[in-house]
Amino acid sequence: MAVKRKMKWQDYFPGCFKPEAPARGKKKPVAKQTSFPRISMSDFSSSTVLSEDLSISLAGSNLHVFTLQELKVITQNFSSSNFLGEGGFGPVHKGFVDDKLRPGLKAQPVAVKLLDLDGGQGHREWLTEVIFLGQLRHAHLVKLIGYCCEEEHRLLVYEYMPRGSLENQLFRRFSVSLPWPTRMKIALGAAKGLAFLHEAEKPVIYRDFKASNILLDSDYTAKLSDFGLAKDGPEGDDTHVSTRVMGTQGYAAPEYVMTGHLTAASDVYSFGVVLLELLTGRKSVDKTRPSREQNLAEWARALLKNPRKLGRVMDPRLEGQYSEAGAQKAAALAYQCLSHRPKLRPMMSEVIEVLEPLQDSDGNQIGTFVFVSTDSDSQREISSNGEKHKETKKENHRKPAAKSPKSPLTFAEMNSPLHHRMRRA
Repeated sequence: MAVKRKMKWQDYFPGCFKPEAPARGKKKPVAKQTSFPRISMSDFSSSTVLSEDLSISLAGSNLHVFTLQELKVITQNFSSSNFLGEGGFGPVHKGFVDDKLRPGLKAQPVAVKLLDLDGGQGHREWLTEVIFLGQLRHAHLVKLIGYCCEEEHRLLVYEYMPRGSLENQLFRRFSVSLPWPTRMKIALGAAKGLAFLHEAEKPVIYRDFKASNILLDSDYTAKLSDFGLAKDGPEGDDTHVSTRVMGTQGYAAPEYVMTGHLTAASDVYSFGVVLLELLTGRKSVDKTRPSREQNLAEWARALLKNPRKLGRVMDPRLEGQYSEAGAQKAAALAYQCLSHRPKLRPMMSEVIEVLEPLQDSDGNQIGTFVFVSTDSDSQREISSNGEKHKETKKENHRKPAAKSPKSPLTFAEMNSPLHHRMRRA
């Protein structure tokens, strides 16, 4: 019987050495799409040293291999005027590329992420991101355009997302308050991105689903970014992937934190936390709040199943401009996603079924964009006027739309025996 050989790094990858400058006047070829099966991190032995070119293994990805000098040029030497932000990976700068830089390259603004050599992530996270985003393409995943692997330098080049992260849109001081339809659009887009990963031929567990990793384009289309912690899902008869616990406090599923057992249901829990952030306008963990309210999921989950208490958790910046029926369905969905029993959480395809009807403008009040302060004083002022908001809500709300057969998670149905017999992947 043939034994499958464990592939090593050198079977696929090049050494990340300083590339030779292409001869002037010659076009650097871009690899064409092939039908090779997707390469995963589990195909490799981490103990071996890189010795081939990444472009060989990712021949069907159409990724561009940039030099460090080229990326310095397009970002004006990583100028502070082009600085977009910084995360665990390192700083991000805006740049611009076109076919003068690479033949066939679309003229577009880009985001260039530079690995901080002294930061919390390293080469393996960089490589993980290249492997996953170099092969996965979806409308709700951020597009990786290319990379640079030159000596100790590691960089990634993405499509530019003009509205930044969901975290900034929701929580930045003096930010524009997102109206209810926009919040539901973001939730649906992020759900579709996760569903694509979970339902792929080789399933992927994202493992770091959070507001700062959801990027928004000019139309508030949500796209998942930062795949440095992503893992291939369980194969064969395996029910989970055992791994050391990584992620972000407040978003990680409790069973994963306790056991290190990673499943698609772990991502569903994290989605529930983000959906709760969209409903409440609160961060997953906020140390400035009273102790019992600092962990959003722990504080809010019990309130989600009671429609009479739902007003206590809804974001006051919405000023009542949302459908009560839609809010109840979204809250019931968040409640299910945050179940402490992973098997009772819905699959992402079921999440999409609940969220899609909430995109219908007939079922939602269209709120206006207003500038508000999100500091603690203004939050207290809003809270003190809670009764006024309740009266406004009653006057402004339309009558709830008739129940849709595609919206299964109402408060009355949430605890029914039928619902608890959800099929699992």
